[in-house]
Amino acid sequence: MDAVHELPDRELLTRHAQGDDQAFAVLVRRHRERLWAVAIRMMSDPEEASDALQDAFLSAFRAADRFRGESQVTTWLHRIVVNACHDRLRRRKVRPATPTEGETLDVLSNERLHRTGSTDDHASRTETRLDIRAALDKLPLDQKFALTLVDMLGYRVEEAAEILDVASGTVKSRCARGRAKLLPSLAHLRNPQPPRDVTSERGGANPS
Repeated sequence: MDAVHELPDRELLTRHAQGDDQAFAVLVRRHRERLWAVAIRMMSDPEEASDALQDAFLSAFRAADRFRGESQVTTWLHRIVVNACHDRLRRRKVRPATPTEGETLDVLSNERLHRTGSTDDHASRTETRLDIRAALDKLPLDQKFALTLVDMLGYRVEEAAEILDVASGTVKSRCARGRAKLLPSLAHLRNPQPPRDVTSERGGANPS
């Protein structure tokens, strides 16, 4: 018989529902990193993300016997995490938090750093992350979640639709509306102000 840690996700979930005391822990270890990435992006705060992830794992632990196999186990887990984040965001306002060193820059952040050449400027990177998060937090939750999954975490539209339990067209529509609302708030990241010409300010002579 295969060791428990080598079993596929569905078998692990089935064994857990049948009383196996190791199966769910294996499932958590297998997917925790990716689910954490979803939670931290949705919540924008490590403590809130950790609490949401714990809520989600507890829900999954209790609901395993109701899994009907209509989607992949990983999709089912993602959906539970998203729902846990949604519940917490609706119950309280999330306080802005300084990003941790291990987080990856978003597309707009990378673009800004490329154009300015400030790859070693930690303050600039932090400011950019906070700008993006603040703008995302102003969006309706359905648009924020769709954009987070597709634009920030790289899920295909079809995958995001399964996780959010909506049609693919709905995800596309939410992303489009969200991007349109974000544009005014993040325009300065795409078009940073050029450095001022010190010589022109001092009335320096024209170059020969």
